[in-house]
Amino acid sequence: QVQVAESGGGLVQAGGSLRLSCAASSSIQTIILMSWYRQAPGKERELVASITGTDGTYYLDSVKGRFTISRDGAKSTVFLQMDSLEPEDTAVYYCKIDGVEGLRLADYWGQGTQVTVSS
Repeated sequence: QVQVAESGGGLVQAGGSLRLSCAASSSIQTIILMSWYRQAPGKERELVASITGTDGTYYLDSVKGRFTISRDGAKSTVFLQMDSLEPEDTAVYYCKIDGVEGLRLADYWGQGTQVTVSS
């Protein structure tokens, strides 16, 4: 069973930076998409950024120009560099990996890492 674990969250002042990492515990046959989601208290979970196997990327409008997603495909690892952080970025950040195992599609979620931005 593949497990996904995030790291790198913490407390930072507005304008600061954090780098989140997410790694799978074992290799995934084919990775289609690696994504970061976030969920703030009282709000729905939202997609922050995604990166495909060919390095195509998507960003939530409110993080464009501030966040950068990247990956190390060989290690099934994805990163989220977060710069110019704002209090509105405070949330639990989750990693999701979509892939293929055998003949089935599979998705794997991490447990989340807390990011808190103080004003």
